[in-house]
Amino acid sequence: MTDTVATKYWHRLDDGRIQCDLCPRFCKLHAGQRGLCFVRANENDSIVMTSYGRSSGYCIDPIEKKPLNHFLPGSPVLSFGTAGCNLACKFCQNWDISKSREIDTLADAASPELIARVAKSLDCRSVAYTYNDPVIFHEYAIDVAKACHEVGVKSVSVSAGYVCPEPRAEFYQHMDAANIDLKAFTEEFYYKITGGHLQPVLDTLQYIKHETDVWLETTTLLIPGKNDSEKEIEEMTQWVVEHLGPDMPMHFTAFHPDYKMMDVPSTPYETLTRAREIAIKNGVRYAYTGNVHDEEGGTTYCHSCGEKLIVRDWYELKAWQLDEKGQCKQCGTACAGVFEAEPGQWGARRQPVHLADFAG
Repeated sequence: MTDTVATKYWHRLDDGRIQCDLCPRFCKLHAGQRGLCFVRANENDSIVMTSYGRSSGYCIDPIEKKPLNHFLPGSPVLSFGTAGCNLACKFCQNWDISKSREIDTLADAASPELIARVAKSLDCRSVAYTYNDPVIFHEYAIDVAKACHEVGVKSVSVSAGYVCPEPRAEFYQHMDAANIDLKAFTEEFYYKITGGHLQPVLDTLQYIKHETDVWLETTTLLIPGKNDSEKEIEEMTQWVVEHLGPDMPMHFTAFHPDYKMMDVPSTPYETLTRAREIAIKNGVRYAYTGNVHDEEGGTTYCHSCGEKLIVRDWYELKAWQLDEKGQCKQCGTACAGVFEAEPGQWGARRQPVHLADFAG
């Protein structure tokens, strides 16, 4: 299954080129050209998606790895991505997938119905569109989400949020949860290091939070000397509380040298804990550290009485103090999130899945 499918977010320009209107990059393409994402192209006088039904691989992860700490904790999620990306982050941690232009990267083929059936059969509570960015495989992700909902499996978007308003509205009506990568809080960082802009991401965050029922969390990879100043973290967390509210979880994760930023050192542990402290000081009720071993930074606390509601050791749940309504057993205060009566027991396992084994 290696389909090229029609898309609808584009228009013709007076000079004969076609502009892709899926994301704010607005690639203007001559016949036969591909956009920066590489998977959307000008073919037959229209913009098509060239990687429908193809994936760079499937794996069952703990939902906390997305990271989502308040969406079905402890549950397994079937994760997959494609190739390409609509940003050009110099620090990309998945560059072998997101920057790939090789069709060999897309070795695993599957219909939306097969993905849904496999997720259900493996007791995954959700499917995650991740590794590169579901924005660029918009049509495929939506079809998979529809098939998953038919069998009671939820959908999770892990994205940089760099998308235009109309496709954004269509996309998120099919999602149940999202983690948006808020890469920094300055336009300079976005423009110089990602090749994008900050405001469209802020717009996406506000849209998801206020215009949909999608559960939302954010992740910021703190890069030494680039986006980790206390001033920037102060401004970011203040903006989050003011515009998204105190209940939206924020994840501050550690950078390691990769791709085009091999000369930048790894994030010190102290930077992550300081970011978490600043977030909490500014009113963020659920602030976490990631990519480091930090039990306190991974634990969910009751914002009312301080009880440890969910204790995490890496991706293992060590304690659970929520009742069947998602309330603190100590004081009865509700914990924001999407919870079931009992936590999942998947743990830290990572299990590759070959969908070809389930075909037929």
